[in-house]
Amino acid sequence: MELRSHEAHEGARTSSWILRVLCAFVVIVFAGVAAASAQAPPRQAVVETSAGTFIIDLTPDTAPGQVDHFTKLAGAGAYDGTTFHRMVKYGMVQGGDPISRDPAKRNLYGTGGLNAVNAEPRARQMTRGSVAAVLVPGRPDSAGAQFFIVLADQPALDNQYTVFGHVSDGMEVLQKISETPVDAAGLATERAEIRRLTIRDTPPELFVTDSPQQLGAYRAVLETGAGPVTLEFFPDKAPEHVRQFLRLAAAGVYNGMAFHRVAPGFVIQTGALNTRQAPLTEKQQKLVHNLQPEFNDTKHVKGIVSMARGEDRASASTSFFICTGTSTALDGAYTAFGRVVDGMPVVEAIEASPRTGETPNTRIELKAIRIETR
Repeated sequence: MELRSHEAHEGARTSSWILRVLCAFVVIVFAGVAAASAQAPPRQAVVETSAGTFIIDLTPDTAPGQVDHFTKLAGAGAYDGTTFHRMVKYGMVQGGDPISRDPAKRNLYGTGGLNAVNAEPRARQMTRGSVAAVLVPGRPDSAGAQFFIVLADQPALDNQYTVFGHVSDGMEVLQKISETPVDAAGLATERAEIRRLTIRDTPPELFVTDSPQQLGAYRAVLETGAGPVTLEFFPDKAPEHVRQFLRLAAAGVYNGMAFHRVAPGFVIQTGALNTRQAPLTEKQQKLVHNLQPEFNDTKHVKGIVSMARGEDRASASTSFFICTGTSTALDGAYTAFGRVVDGMPVVEAIEASPRTGETPNTRIELKAIRIETR
């Protein structure tokens, strides 16, 4: 049996104690890092361009180094004044080169701002809206300021580039940028500038988690061609209809529609997508869906707001009507979700407009719906 001196035993105990402390410290540090990562709110890049604004949802889980570099550059204003210098119509746009601030250095566009980020995992799929770091061919550690965005699925690019974000709004802006004229080498001959690129915490989706009581605190002001009409809601009777109406209104889905049906003594109706003057954006399109009925005991009398539908009881989506008289046939068969609290003279003016059958002879505009709290 081996004998050890008192000093050796004391040294062993000391070493063991130090090791335990170090292990505990490492565990605490890693736990703190993990907790900080878990608590970090999702972030977005707001890219204001000469063609409009688009939004990128950043994905630090897929490319932490690239997101960090991109975020720092944005905070320093490094992207402001640069231009999208390369594009494939409806396929891809590329930008972020700091040299592109100077129109006189066009022949150097695409060469600046590289070699700043070490290689990170490559995306298995390059899908529509993916935002990826530009690389120098054959140099995996060459990523930096430049990025490109694909406007359609690009399977030929799968497993080749690091994706650090996805476009969540404004694809139509990027499509417009992709239409910029290019020369034989694919280099833009006109400037499509990034005027300002800022980073923000991703805002919460409006109304999604609101309770019926919270939903009841909102009013909606219909800005019509005949004047404003103010609505209040019945979230205790039809919470999901109220929630969806508020989401659509806040997203601008109703902007530029028309009152397409006028039936005196019965209803005036609007909200039909085919009356909208401009097509919905992709983000708006994603919000539109059919609603399950929430039929309730509200009587369809003058001033009541109810959701239109087809033969299918669950086919209500965007179109709604305001009753201009008592209609018992609608009770329990259509979802009443609000009422007019101000602006009935405007409703009556719309009701009295010249028409052929139930179709107004001239367009009666629903310009926008403004959401207010009461």
